[in-house]
Amino acid sequence: MPPPIKLKDLIRNIRAARTQADERAIVQKECASIRNSFRDEDNTYRCRNVAKLLYIHMLGYPAHFGQLECLKLVAQPRFTDKRIGYLGTTLLLDERQDVHLLVTNSMKNDMNHSTQYIAGLALGCLGSICSQEMCRDLAAEIEKLMKQSNAYIKKKATLCAFRIIRKVPELMEIFIPATRSLLSEKNHGVLLTAVVLITEMCEKSPDTLSHFRKLVPNLVRILKNLIMSGYSPEHDVSGVSDPFLQVKILKLLRILGKYDADASEAMNDILAQVATNTETSKNVGNAILYETVLAIMDIKSESGLRVLAINILGRFLLNNDKNIRYVALNTLLKTVSADMNAVQRHRSTIVDCLKDPDVSIRRRAVELCFALINANNVRGMVKELVFFLEKADPEFKSHVSSNIFHACEKYAPNKRWHIDTMMKVLTTAGNHVLDDTVSSLIQMISDTSSLHGYTSQQLFKAIQEDNTQQPLVQVAAWCIGEYGDLLMAGQTEEAEPIQVCTYYKTELNIEDLAKEHATAGQTLFQVTEDAVVEVLEKIIQSTTATQVTKEYVLTALMKLSTRFTVTVDYIKKVISAYGPSLDMELQQRSVEYLTLFRSYDHMRAGLLERMPPMENKGINNSETKNNSERTDLVKTNDKPVVNLPTQPESNGLLDLLGDTQTVTPAIIQEPQKPQKDSADLLDLLGDLDFTSSNEMNPQPSLQQTQQPISNNILGNVMDNVQPLQPMTQPQQTPNFLGAPLDNVTNNKIPSLVAFEKAGLKIDFNFEKDSNPAVTNIMLTATNSTMFPMTEFVFQAAVPKSFQLQLQSPSGNVVPPNNSAAVTQVIKIANPQKQPLRMRIKLAYNWNGMDVNEQGEVSNFPAAVNQ
Repeated sequence: MPPPIKLKDLIRNIRAARTQADERAIVQKECASIRNSFRDEDNTYRCRNVAKLLYIHMLGYPAHFGQLECLKLVAQPRFTDKRIGYLGTTLLLDERQDVHLLVTNSMKNDMNHSTQYIAGLALGCLGSICSQEMCRDLAAEIEKLMKQSNAYIKKKATLCAFRIIRKVPELMEIFIPATRSLLSEKNHGVLLTAVVLITEMCEKSPDTLSHFRKLVPNLVRILKNLIMSGYSPEHDVSGVSDPFLQVKILKLLRILGKYDADASEAMNDILAQVATNTETSKNVGNAILYETVLAIMDIKSESGLRVLAINILGRFLLNNDKNIRYVALNTLLKTVSADMNAVQRHRSTIVDCLKDPDVSIRRRAVELCFALINANNVRGMVKELVFFLEKADPEFKSHVSSNIFHACEKYAPNKRWHIDTMMKVLTTAGNHVLDDTVSSLIQMISDTSSLHGYTSQQLFKAIQEDNTQQPLVQVAAWCIGEYGDLLMAGQTEEAEPIQVCTYYKTELNIEDLAKEHATAGQTLFQVTEDAVVEVLEKIIQSTTATQVTKEYVLTALMKLSTRFTVTVDYIKKVISAYGPSLDMELQQRSVEYLTLFRSYDHMRAGLLERMPPMENKGINNSETKNNSERTDLVKTNDKPVVNLPTQPESNGLLDLLGDTQTVTPAIIQEPQKPQKDSADLLDLLGDLDFTSSNEMNPQPSLQQTQQPISNNILGNVMDNVQPLQPMTQPQQTPNFLGAPLDNVTNNKIPSLVAFEKAGLKIDFNFEKDSNPAVTNIMLTATNSTMFPMTEFVFQAAVPKSFQLQLQSPSGNVVPPNNSAAVTQVIKIANPQKQPLRMRIKLAYNWNGMDVNEQGEVSNFPAAVNQ
């Protein structure tokens, strides 16, 4: 057979192909030739054929038939064969194919080869295709190579250890001693790989993190040497000494200093030195400064250092590079909650970014602007955002208009400014305003009774000028229909408060200003009933009006029939025109309204009277609402404790706890006998049982309490039945332990540490209930580790002589570093005065690992057993 063509000839032939079909023909012909060569066991040209096959693989054609040939090349003694063999193994094999396990023995032999480059080939291949089985087989070999004196092999072995730990975290302990000694190396390549390996270990294990915190002084010394060292041509990049190593050390310092005051204190000085001495004219200096800022904001740094970090980000905003400006905005958005005042100093620069031609920068600038809004700057910031809204792309208008409404709802200085601003947003954003913004604005207008006349007049002026913007028309139609009588009154009811300037000393007659302002606020507004009905009729007949807008207008016209006196017949005529409408909703409304005119005209005024102010469900009242709900939960009647029968489903937890004689009956309030006026409702409900057992489910769940009773149906009819909040979300547990407000006692019972292990601590605080036989226990769960504990569930079981009730917890995430706690109320009834013994079970997820713990608490204070 003639010798196969060389790789460069194959590349030349493929590039010379004029069409895709010609290329496929050349590739298929060459693949057939390579297969024949493999079948004939041609060792002379195996290396050349595998090289050509790898090029074909790079072009996207199938080359899996060369996998075993790659393994044969790896077993060859020559370096050139091994190089192509390992390259082919890296490209054609992966851990999903069992064939890769055949190369394990060859790798092990080559790692101990006297030639460092052959050992490097084996280490590089292992780092690319290692599976869990291969990691376990070769971990000991890698650990030995990390202790060699050869820096070339040492850095490659360290990178393999990094890959092994990422693949099999439980092998981490093997590499800790060897890794610790790597930080004393002089070779920058070894130092870089050692820092990367330590970073991975610290992110995987909190115990390892605590171990390596002792090395903070070593890392600080290495970083200081990099900064203070002179010019080194081997490591210099644009005048900066080894920026890659500096960035990796700064990232590791950020992880080691997080949640640790001592480690943070040790690195404060070096971080300040890096932040002030790094050159910012080159991109490598900006990369180091960016990582320095992240480290300063994450560790427990001094306030002056945080201000310095934010000022660096402020300088980034003035950089001509778009990527640097984007990174600065993104980082400021993450740090604005940590130091709002420092970020506020750069507010003008951030606002200027709204004019940037790059859409990504504008998007980040908009989010940051909304994060910076507070009660002091809401006027100026909203003004800038409205100005941006006028020229913004359509993709921004919905998001910006919705967020402006929420910002105004939270920080508006007065209602008049709030309404004026939202009308400006409606006219600017046009049809991009979201439906929920429309409904929320209507609710806010309804709740502001002093401005109903002013609002309806301003909205009427707006739709006279432009009736094509549907959200504006919908709000205007609703206001005109509700407050049409005030629209005809012709006088505004409130003026914008006077803003007296305190920055410049000028001679102003404040009394004259106030009179002029008050006069301006009461300008007469003349409009006729015919003009109002004509505008609404023009809107409903417009081809641009949506069906929802037409429904708003039709209802507004119907309501105006009780507010107006001259145009009632004409309104009736307009409504009747939609009786035969093809739209079912408009037809139904028209027919029902006409029926109201014909058959129930005496009831029309009462049915269409002005709506009462709507309940505010916005931001400002959310906290008040939550507080009132908590208060409702504790208004219970003093009733004896009853024991509900247990369900068989609870035996699963009891078996897990190892005591089949224990049960967990619920403590509930016994409902009073129904009053006479609620008898009809109870007849409808039949034999519905309003009580519910509180048996615990062994499956993780937040709802470890009784099923809720709908307070919408029963709350207003049966005052003696306690309304329960639906538990779609964990409720905040009141700090008075669920006891009635008028029965809280001052009897102090010593607290108790019920459980403490692996950073999780469970504290019990006790308080006697109004019922002497009942004790309220406030469970407090805290987390001292650096990772949050998610999906946290607490379960408990007590002997049969007790009754137990677990109320819903305040949440299912225990925050890290004892920054907050999860609380839960436990009610224990001890009618027989027996010593209390409780079995507990805990379940949570920590850093991706499911944890289950069990224990028993028996050392309760004596007061609990009385």
